[in-house]
Amino acid sequence: MAPRDIGPGAGEHRSTEHGIDVEVANRSGVEVDADAAVALARRVLAGEGVVDGELGLAFVPPAEIRALKAEHLGIDEVTDALAFPIDGLDELPDGPPRQLGDVVVCPQFVGDAWRAPLVHAVLHLLGHDHGDAMSAREAVYAQ
Repeated sequence: MAPRDIGPGAGEHRSTEHGIDVEVANRSGVEVDADAAVALARRVLAGEGVVDGELGLAFVPPAEIRALKAEHLGIDEVTDALAFPIDGLDELPDGPPRQLGDVVVCPQFVGDAWRAPLVHAVLHLLGHDHGDAMSAREAVYAQ
């Protein structure tokens, strides 16, 4: 099956597989390989022991990611990816699915090198902080 490219302004689609529900939105204005991005996010989550939950994945233009970084981190600059965690790996009661959070990627900033920033952001959703342990995890998944 060929990769599914989501064109600029193509809106949203939802992909559910192996208990991980991924809602993808492309507001970036450029085509992205959403299927490959979703597959990589799922591989990271599975490797970290997450077998079910909901993840938001948004591809946004430079102005939007800059505004998000300024609003949430107080740094006024364009960046490659941001993570907005919700449940992480916290113990949850039975009931609603785990809300992993949202990953936001700027395709115009990362170009073809989108894999490492996506992995980095997904690991942040799970509560990992910068350092040697996170770098080692990134090296495993970003190949």
